Amino acid sequence: MYLKKVDGPRAVTLPDGKVMSRADLPAKTTCRWVASRKAAVVWGVTYGLISKDEALERYSLSEEEFAHWVQAFAKHWENALKTTSTKAYIQS
Repeated sequence: MYLKKVDGPRAVTLPDGKVMSRADLPAKTTCRWVASRKAAVVWGVTYGLISKDEALERYSLSEEEFAHWVQAFAKHWENALKTTSTKAYIQS
């Protein structure tokens, strides 16, 4: 089996004990950003699976958009990343 060389770790352990690998990250071609995919990117960057710069480039995200995801996730977890809930969580 061939393993592609990557910078950084191949997997990280999250606080709840789950192991997250690069395979758990959304595809580079992701167009539809549901809350769980946004959360996976935030977890990946937070726990060092990928760098912030790599995430921004890989998913064509702006600094502001990613910062909003991180802020919303830090305050209200994955529920705040749902598009339909954005207004409710921005006000709180």
